[in-house]
Amino acid sequence: RGVDELLQWADIAMYRAKEAGRNVVRFFDPVMQESIERRAALESELRDALEHGEFNLFYQVQVDAGRKVLGAEVLLRWQHPQRGMVAPGEFIPLAEETGLILQIGAWVLDEACAQIARWQYFGVLRDLTLAVNVSARQFTRPDFVDQVKATLQRQAINPLLLKLELTESVVLDDIDASIDKMKALKEIGVHFAMDDFGTGYSSLAYLKRLPLDQLKIDQSFVREIDTAQADRVMVMTMIDLGMNFELDIIAEGVETEAQFDCLYRYGCASFQGYLFSRPVPLDEFEKLVFARLF
Repeated sequence: RGVDELLQWADIAMYRAKEAGRNVVRFFDPVMQESIERRAALESELRDALEHGEFNLFYQVQVDAGRKVLGAEVLLRWQHPQRGMVAPGEFIPLAEETGLILQIGAWVLDEACAQIARWQYFGVLRDLTLAVNVSARQFTRPDFVDQVKATLQRQAINPLLLKLELTESVVLDDIDASIDKMKALKEIGVHFAMDDFGTGYSSLAYLKRLPLDQLKIDQSFVREIDTAQADRVMVMTMIDLGMNFELDIIAEGVETEAQFDCLYRYGCASFQGYLFSRPVPLDEFEKLVFARLF
Protein backbone atom coordinates (compact mmCIF):
# COMPACT_ATOMS: atom_id res chain seq x y z
CA ARG A 1 0.00 0.00 0.00
CA GLY A 2 1.22 3.53 -0.75
CA VAL A 3 1.92 6.03 2.01
CA ASP A 4 -0.82 8.40 0.78
CA GLU A 5 -3.43 5.66 0.92
CA LEU A 6 -2.37 4.62 4.43
CA LEU A 7 -2.59 8.23 5.60
CA GLN A 8 -6.05 8.52 4.05
CA TRP A 9 -7.17 5.42 5.96
CA ALA A 10 -5.74 6.86 9.19
CA ASP A 11 -7.67 10.09 8.61
CA ILE A 12 -10.90 8.18 8.10
CA ALA A 13 -10.39 6.23 11.33
CA MET A 14 -9.52 9.43 13.19
CA TYR A 15 -12.73 11.18 12.08
CA ARG A 16 -14.79 8.17 13.06
CA ALA A 17 -13.15 8.27 16.50
CA LYS A 18 -13.96 11.97 16.86
CA GLU A 19 -17.59 11.33 15.92
CA ALA A 20 -17.81 8.69 18.66
CA GLY A 21 -16.60 11.06 21.40
CA ARG A 22 -13.41 11.63 23.40
CA ASN A 23 -10.87 8.97 24.39
CA VAL A 24 -12.03 6.55 21.70
CA VAL A 25 -9.97 4.40 19.35
CA ARG A 26 -11.19 3.38 15.89
CA PHE A 27 -9.44 1.11 13.40
CA PHE A 28 -9.88 1.56 9.69
CA ASP A 29 -12.38 -0.74 8.04
CA PRO A 30 -13.15 -0.81 4.28
CA VAL A 31 -16.80 -0.23 5.23
CA MET A 32 -15.76 3.22 6.45
CA GLN A 33 -14.37 4.05 3.03
CA GLU A 34 -17.51 2.80 1.31
CA SER A 35 -19.69 4.89 3.63
CA ILE A 36 -17.70 8.05 2.91
CA GLU A 37 -17.80 7.42 -0.83
CA ARG A 38 -21.56 6.86 -0.75
CA ARG A 39 -22.02 10.04 1.24
CA ALA A 40 -19.86 12.05 -1.17
CA ALA A 41 -21.75 10.64 -4.16
CA LEU A 42 -25.11 11.44 -2.58
CA GLU A 43 -24.02 14.99 -1.78
CA SER A 44 -22.94 15.49 -5.40
CA GLU A 45 -26.24 14.07 -6.64
CA LEU A 46 -28.16 16.38 -4.29
CA ARG A 47 -26.43 19.38 -5.82
CA ASP A 48 -27.30 18.07 -9.29
CA ALA A 49 -30.91 17.54 -8.20
CA LEU A 50 -31.21 21.20 -7.28
CA GLU A 51 -29.69 22.28 -10.57
CA HIS A 52 -31.72 19.93 -12.76
CA GLY A 53 -35.09 20.28 -11.05
CA GLU A 54 -35.41 16.73 -9.71
CA PHE A 55 -37.34 17.76 -6.58
CA ASN A 56 -41.12 17.71 -6.41
CA LEU A 57 -43.72 18.58 -3.82
CA PHE A 58 -46.31 16.06 -2.71
CA TYR A 59 -49.44 17.18 -0.86
CA GLN A 60 -51.09 15.47 2.10
CA VAL A 61 -54.59 16.75 2.72
CA GLN A 62 -55.67 18.30 6.02
CA VAL A 63 -59.37 18.22 6.88
CA ASP A 64 -61.74 19.45 9.58
CA ALA A 65 -64.07 17.33 11.71
CA GLY A 66 -66.60 17.28 8.88
CA ARG A 67 -63.86 16.08 6.51
CA LYS A 68 -63.93 19.33 4.59
CA VAL A 69 -60.54 20.04 2.98
CA LEU A 70 -58.71 22.86 4.75
CA GLY A 71 -55.44 22.61 2.87
CA ALA A 72 -52.39 20.39 2.85
CA GLU A 73 -48.92 19.84 4.17
CA VAL A 74 -46.31 19.96 1.42
CA LEU A 75 -43.73 17.18 1.54
CA LEU A 76 -40.48 17.10 -0.39
CA ARG A 77 -39.83 14.23 -2.80
CA TRP A 78 -36.73 13.50 -4.90
CA GLN A 79 -37.19 11.73 -8.22
CA HIS A 80 -33.68 10.49 -9.01
CA PRO A 81 -33.11 9.86 -12.75
CA GLN A 82 -31.51 6.44 -12.12
CA ARG A 83 -32.61 5.32 -8.64
CA GLY A 84 -36.20 6.51 -8.82
CA MET A 85 -37.87 7.98 -5.74
CA VAL A 86 -35.34 8.55 -2.95
CA ALA A 87 -36.76 8.37 0.57
CA PRO A 88 -36.59 11.71 2.45
CA GLY A 89 -34.92 9.96 5.40
CA GLU A 90 -32.03 9.12 3.12
CA PHE A 91 -31.22 12.62 1.91
CA ILE A 92 -32.72 15.17 4.32
CA PRO A 93 -30.20 14.49 7.15
CA LEU A 94 -27.32 14.89 4.68
CA ALA A 95 -28.87 18.09 3.33
CA GLU A 96 -29.06 19.40 6.91
CA GLU A 97 -25.48 18.41 7.65
CA THR A 98 -24.00 19.95 4.50
CA GLY A 99 -26.11 23.11 4.55
CA LEU A 100 -27.81 22.24 1.24
CA ILE A 101 -31.08 22.32 3.18
CA LEU A 102 -30.93 26.12 2.94
CA GLN A 103 -31.24 26.04 -0.86
CA ILE A 104 -33.69 23.16 -0.78
CA GLY A 105 -35.81 24.82 1.90
CA ALA A 106 -35.88 28.09 -0.03
CA TRP A 107 -37.05 26.18 -3.12
CA VAL A 108 -39.81 24.41 -1.16
CA LEU A 109 -41.05 27.68 0.31
CA ASP A 110 -41.02 29.42 -3.06
CA GLU A 111 -42.77 26.53 -4.83
CA ALA A 112 -45.44 26.29 -2.12
CA CYS A 113 -46.14 30.01 -2.33
CA ALA A 114 -46.21 29.82 -6.14
CA GLN A 115 -48.83 27.08 -5.88
CA ILE A 116 -50.94 29.20 -3.55
CA ALA A 117 -50.72 31.98 -6.15
CA ARG A 118 -51.80 29.64 -8.96
CA TRP A 119 -54.83 28.52 -6.95
CA GLN A 120 -56.12 32.07 -6.68
CA TYR A 121 -57.66 31.67 -10.14
CA PHE A 122 -59.79 28.70 -9.01
CA GLY A 123 -62.65 29.49 -6.64
CA VAL A 124 -62.71 26.14 -4.84
CA LEU A 125 -58.93 26.16 -4.30
CA ARG A 126 -58.21 29.78 -3.46
CA ASP A 127 -58.80 29.43 0.29
CA LEU A 128 -56.65 26.33 0.81
CA THR A 129 -53.72 26.74 3.19
CA LEU A 130 -50.35 25.11 2.70
CA ALA A 131 -48.14 24.01 5.60
CA VAL A 132 -44.38 24.08 5.00
CA ASN A 133 -41.82 22.44 7.28
CA VAL A 134 -38.96 24.72 8.28
CA SER A 135 -35.58 23.21 9.09
CA ALA A 136 -33.41 24.25 12.01
CA ARG A 137 -30.78 25.70 9.69
CA GLN A 138 -33.37 27.77 7.86
CA PHE A 139 -35.06 29.15 10.93
CA THR A 140 -31.86 30.10 12.75
CA ARG A 141 -30.57 32.13 9.80
CA PRO A 142 -30.53 35.86 10.61
CA ASP A 143 -32.26 36.63 7.29
CA PHE A 144 -35.05 34.05 7.68
CA VAL A 145 -37.81 36.63 8.19
CA ASP A 146 -36.61 38.69 5.23
CA GLN A 147 -36.47 35.56 3.07
CA VAL A 148 -40.07 34.62 3.86
CA LYS A 149 -41.30 38.18 3.31
CA ALA A 150 -39.47 38.40 -0.01
CA THR A 151 -41.00 35.10 -1.15
CA LEU A 152 -44.50 36.23 -0.21
CA GLN A 153 -44.00 39.51 -2.03
CA ARG A 154 -42.52 37.86 -5.13
CA GLN A 155 -45.41 35.40 -5.40
CA ALA A 156 -47.97 38.06 -4.42
CA ILE A 157 -50.03 35.81 -2.14
CA ASN A 158 -52.12 36.29 0.98
CA PRO A 159 -49.80 35.42 3.93
CA LEU A 160 -52.80 33.98 5.80
CA LEU A 161 -52.68 30.99 3.44
CA LEU A 162 -49.14 30.04 4.47
CA LYS A 163 -48.45 28.00 7.61
CA LEU A 164 -44.90 27.33 8.78
CA GLU A 165 -44.34 24.17 10.83
CA LEU A 166 -41.58 24.25 13.45
CA THR A 167 -40.45 21.55 15.87
CA GLU A 168 -40.01 22.21 19.57
CA SER A 169 -36.25 21.70 19.39
CA VAL A 170 -35.94 24.34 16.66
CA VAL A 171 -38.00 26.93 18.52
CA LEU A 172 -36.54 26.35 21.96
CA ASP A 173 -32.91 26.48 20.84
CA ASP A 174 -33.05 30.28 21.23
CA ILE A 175 -36.48 31.09 22.58
CA ASP A 176 -36.20 34.89 22.50
CA ALA A 177 -34.90 34.99 18.92
CA SER A 178 -37.60 32.50 17.89
CA ILE A 179 -40.34 34.65 19.38
CA ASP A 180 -39.03 37.75 17.62
CA LYS A 181 -38.96 36.01 14.24
CA MET A 182 -42.39 34.47 14.70
CA LYS A 183 -43.93 37.77 15.79
CA ALA A 184 -42.43 39.58 12.81
CA LEU A 185 -44.08 37.12 10.42
CA LYS A 186 -47.31 36.86 12.43
CA GLU A 187 -47.73 40.62 12.03
CA ILE A 188 -48.13 40.17 8.28
CA GLY A 189 -50.46 37.17 8.63
CA VAL A 190 -48.25 34.05 8.45
CA HIS A 191 -49.45 31.22 10.70
CA PHE A 192 -47.30 28.91 12.81
CA ALA A 193 -47.78 25.30 13.89
CA MET A 194 -45.67 23.35 16.35
CA ASP A 195 -44.91 20.03 14.69
CA ASP A 196 -44.44 16.73 16.57
CA PHE A 197 -45.96 18.26 19.68
CA GLY A 198 -45.45 16.12 22.77
CA THR A 199 -42.22 14.48 21.64
CA GLY A 200 -39.91 17.21 22.98
CA TYR A 201 -39.85 19.39 26.08
CA SER A 202 -43.43 20.67 25.86
CA SER A 203 -42.67 23.29 28.50
CA LEU A 204 -45.76 25.28 29.42
CA ALA A 205 -43.57 28.25 30.33
CA TYR A 206 -42.31 28.38 26.77
CA LEU A 207 -45.60 27.44 25.16
CA LYS A 208 -47.46 30.41 26.61
CA ARG A 209 -44.86 32.78 25.17
CA LEU A 210 -44.77 31.44 21.64
CA PRO A 211 -47.09 33.14 19.11
CA LEU A 212 -48.44 29.84 17.77
CA ASP A 213 -51.68 29.16 15.94
CA GLN A 214 -51.70 25.38 15.99
CA LEU A 215 -50.35 22.35 17.84
CA LYS A 216 -49.75 19.22 15.79
CA ILE A 217 -50.16 16.01 17.78
CA ASP A 218 -47.45 13.57 16.76
CA GLN A 219 -48.55 10.35 15.10
CA SER A 220 -46.79 8.29 17.79
CA PHE A 221 -49.62 9.29 20.16
CA VAL A 222 -52.34 8.74 17.57
CA ARG A 223 -51.22 5.27 16.47
CA GLU A 224 -52.67 3.40 19.47
CA ILE A 225 -55.13 5.96 20.78
CA ASP A 226 -58.06 3.55 20.40
CA THR A 227 -56.32 0.77 22.36
CA ALA A 228 -53.77 2.32 24.75
CA GLN A 229 -55.06 4.20 27.80
CA ALA A 230 -51.79 6.11 28.24
CA ASP A 231 -51.95 7.48 24.70
CA ARG A 232 -55.59 8.48 25.17
CA VAL A 233 -54.73 10.41 28.32
CA MET A 234 -51.80 12.13 26.59
CA VAL A 235 -53.91 13.16 23.60
CA MET A 236 -56.79 14.41 25.76
CA THR A 237 -54.30 16.45 27.78
CA MET A 238 -52.75 17.97 24.66
CA ILE A 239 -56.14 18.86 23.21
CA ASP A 240 -57.26 20.46 26.50
CA LEU A 241 -53.97 22.34 26.65
CA GLY A 242 -54.43 23.66 23.12
CA MET A 243 -57.98 24.76 23.84
CA ASN A 244 -56.89 26.59 26.98
CA PHE A 245 -54.22 28.41 24.99
CA GLU A 246 -56.79 29.11 22.23
CA LEU A 247 -54.82 27.11 19.70
CA ASP A 248 -56.10 24.92 16.90
CA ILE A 249 -55.24 21.24 17.25
CA ILE A 250 -54.41 18.97 14.34
CA ALA A 251 -53.62 15.28 14.68
CA GLU A 252 -51.30 13.64 12.16
CA GLY A 253 -51.01 9.99 11.28
CA VAL A 254 -54.76 9.29 11.44
CA GLU A 255 -55.17 5.97 9.66
CA THR A 256 -58.40 4.40 10.96
CA GLU A 257 -61.97 5.38 11.67
CA ALA A 258 -61.48 4.32 15.30
CA GLN A 259 -58.61 6.80 15.70
CA PHE A 260 -60.65 9.54 14.04
CA ASP A 261 -63.65 8.85 16.29
CA CYS A 262 -61.52 9.04 19.44
CA LEU A 263 -59.87 12.29 18.39
CA TYR A 264 -63.22 13.80 17.40
CA ARG A 265 -64.76 12.89 20.76
CA TYR A 266 -61.85 14.48 22.59
CA GLY A 267 -62.33 17.76 20.70
CA CYS A 268 -59.65 17.61 18.01
CA ALA A 269 -60.53 20.09 15.25
CA SER A 270 -58.29 19.10 12.33
CA PHE A 271 -56.87 15.87 10.95
CA GLN A 272 -54.21 14.53 8.61
CA GLY A 273 -53.31 10.97 7.69
CA TYR A 274 -53.77 7.99 5.38
CA LEU A 275 -57.45 7.71 6.34
CA PHE A 276 -58.02 10.81 4.21
CA SER A 277 -55.16 10.52 1.73
CA ARG A 278 -51.53 9.58 1.38
CA PRO A 279 -49.15 12.32 0.21
CA VAL A 280 -49.85 12.64 -3.52
CA PRO A 281 -48.65 14.69 -6.49
CA LEU A 282 -50.37 17.99 -7.21
CA ASP A 283 -52.79 16.74 -9.85
CA GLU A 284 -54.02 13.92 -7.61
CA PHE A 285 -54.45 16.31 -4.69
CA GLU A 286 -56.53 18.69 -6.78
CA LYS A 287 -58.70 15.79 -7.98
CA LEU A 288 -59.20 14.76 -4.35
CA VAL A 289 -60.35 18.29 -3.43
CA PHE A 290 -62.82 18.42 -6.29
CA ALA A 291 -64.11 14.93 -5.49
CA ARG A 292 -64.87 15.93 -1.92
CA LEU A 293 -66.74 19.02 -3.07
CA PHE A 294 -69.03 17.45 -5.64
